[in-house]
Amino acid sequence: MPGPENTAVDGAAVEGFSAADTSDIATLSYEQARSELVETVARLETGGAGLEESLALWERGEALADRCEEWLNGARAKLDEVRAKTADRTV
Repeated sequence: MPGPENTAVDGAAVEGFSAADTSDIATLSYEQARSELVETVARLETGGAGLEESLALWERGEALADRCEEWLNGARAKLDEVRAKTADRTV
């Protein structure tokens, strides 16, 4: 695990906080991201993590939620495209 570093959170530096690694999230499928998000939320809800770990879990959870939203928006766009093509054929 990397050592402590300054990380900007909402414009303020948090001394000693190591940001969560989110570099792999862009490669996750919807199912993988959702599953990990559910696990992350469960870990946060149990409350056993320290402050730094909780912040890292929160940050990763936010990135996972964003990834799920990207997948859902993509699926919605594809459905809209199919609906538009189907409507064009029936006119």
